[in-house]
Amino acid sequence: MKSKKHLPLAFYSAILIAIAGCKPYSAVAQNTTVSVSTSAEEQMYRPNFHFTPKKGWMNDPNGMFYANGYYHLFYQYYPDGNKWGPMHWGHAISKDLVKWEEQPIAIYPDNDKYIFSGSAVVDTNNTSGLGTGKIAPIVAIYTLHDMTKEKENKIDVEQQDIAYSNDNGFTWQKFKEGNPVVKNPGIRDFRDPKATWDETHKQWILVLAAQDRSQFYKSKDLKNWEYLSDFGKNIGAHGGVWECPDFFQIKVEGSNETKWVLIQSLNPGGANGGSGTQYFIGDFDGTTFTLDSNFAKRVEKEKAVWIDYGKDNYAGVTWNNIPSADGRRLFIGWMSNWEYAQDVPTNTWRSATTIAREIQLIKKGNDYSLISNPVKEINKYVSKTIKGKNLNGKGKLSILEPGKIDLTQAIVNFNLKNLKQDTYTFTLSNAAGEVLTFGINNSDHYLFLDRSKAGKNNFSDKFASTITKAALEGNQKDGAFKIILDKTSIEIFYNNGEKVITEIFFTNQPFTSLSVSSNEGVELSNLVLNQLNIN
Repeated sequence: MKSKKHLPLAFYSAILIAIAGCKPYSAVAQNTTVSVSTSAEEQMYRPNFHFTPKKGWMNDPNGMFYANGYYHLFYQYYPDGNKWGPMHWGHAISKDLVKWEEQPIAIYPDNDKYIFSGSAVVDTNNTSGLGTGKIAPIVAIYTLHDMTKEKENKIDVEQQDIAYSNDNGFTWQKFKEGNPVVKNPGIRDFRDPKATWDETHKQWILVLAAQDRSQFYKSKDLKNWEYLSDFGKNIGAHGGVWECPDFFQIKVEGSNETKWVLIQSLNPGGANGGSGTQYFIGDFDGTTFTLDSNFAKRVEKEKAVWIDYGKDNYAGVTWNNIPSADGRRLFIGWMSNWEYAQDVPTNTWRSATTIAREIQLIKKGNDYSLISNPVKEINKYVSKTIKGKNLNGKGKLSILEPGKIDLTQAIVNFNLKNLKQDTYTFTLSNAAGEVLTFGINNSDHYLFLDRSKAGKNNFSDKFASTITKAALEGNQKDGAFKIILDKTSIEIFYNNGEKVITEIFFTNQPFTSLSVSSNEGVELSNLVLNQLNIN
C-alpha cells in the first residue's frame, strides 16, 4: 500500500466539525433517550413507503446486495437514541424495493469501536474462502472507527474490516483472523469502502474516501488489498470531506458502449448547502480512473455535477449482485441533511431513505449524464388513477381539488408545453395555509423548490433559509414532471430524471390541493394523478 502525502494537522482540526456521512458535526456520541411515540407523530410524519426504522437514529445506507429473492438494505443505525451515537449496521429486506421489513441488527460495535459505512458483495466463487457450504458467502467490508483513538486526537482512527455471512446476509461474523484488511495509511478521514467485482479486469475493486479524494484498491480474495491509485484532488466539489463513494461500470443507453461512474458524496459543500452527492464519468484501465474529456469540461464549467439538487439525498450508493436478467443499476440515499438531521421534529425515530431509483447513463452529443427515476415496482401499488383535463390559461389554475387524491402517498405526472420566458410556479397547499412551491424559472433558467412556508422549520435556521435551485441549459420549450409524494417528502424528477430534487418537510396538516400559476399563461397536458396504497 502506497502512503499518501498528508495534510497538516491544523487542517484536520478545521474540518473536524464537518465530518458527517458516518459522523455528525460533533464527534461525541449523543446518548439521547428515545421518547415514546405519539399517535400524532406516527400519523403525520411516519412515511407510508420510504423506509424508516421503528425507533432510533438512522443515516447512510450501506452494504446493499440482492440474494435469494431479497433486496438487502443495511444502514448506519443507533437503536438507543434519536441522534447519532455508537454506530451499528441496521438491516431491512424487500422483495420489490418498495415495501421494507426491518430485521434484527446485523453488526454491532465493540466498546468504542463503531461500525461505520461500507458495502457487501456476494462472493459467488468463494474467492475469500469464507464460505462453509453450498450458499455463497456474503462479505461485508466496513470502516471500523476507533473512538478511543479519536478522543486521544490520533490520526489513524479508521481502518477497513470485514465480516461475513453464510446464510444470505441474515447473521454475521466478524473476520477475526485478519482484520484490518486495509490498514490506515496515516489519513484522518479514511472510510466508507465500496467493493464490487470488476468483470473486465477479473478482480475485486475497492473505492474508499480518503479526505479530499477517492482511493482505489484491488484484491483477488477480498482479504488482501493492494493500493492502485487515487482520484479527485482539486476536481469537482470540495466544500467538505469526501465520503461514501460508489464505483461501477454501466452501459450507455441505446448502445453497446460502457463507461465507469464514480459517485462521491461530500459534506458540507452540496449543491444547495450542507450534504450533497456528485458524480464523475470516465474510464478505468484496471488501475486508474480517468475522466472522460467532455465530462471533464463540464465539471470545470459547472464546478460539480450532482446526482440530486435537493437538500435531502445524501450518501447514496447502489446495490450489488443485481441479476443480469434484470440488469438495472439501483440506487438509494439517506433522505436528510447533516445541517439539521438531528433536530427534525420526530422523536421516536429520525430519518428515512429516498425511494429506490434506477440510474441510467445517457449520451447527448459527446457528453454523458446520469438520469435517475423511481423504480418501476412502485407502479404496482397504484390503487386509483385520475387523468386530468388539459389546462390552458393565465393566473392561478387548479390542478387538484381537495378530496380527489390523498397527497400523502401519490405520484403526479404532467407536462408543460410552449414555455415562455416566465416563472411557472406549482403550489401544494392545505387548509392551514401551509404551502410548498416548486417549478421553473425560465427567465433565469433553473428549477426551484421553496419549503419555507411548508409547516415546521424553526428547529433549524438552515432548514428553509434558502430556495433550492437546479440550473437548466437555456430556455426550456417543454418540461415533463414526475412527482413522488409521501407525507413528509417530495421527490421531483424533471425530464425523465435529467434533474432531480429531493426534500423533506413537516406540515401541521397534509397537503390536499395542487395549483399552478404563470403571468404569461400555462399550457399543461398529460396530467395523471396516481393514488398509492402501500400497507
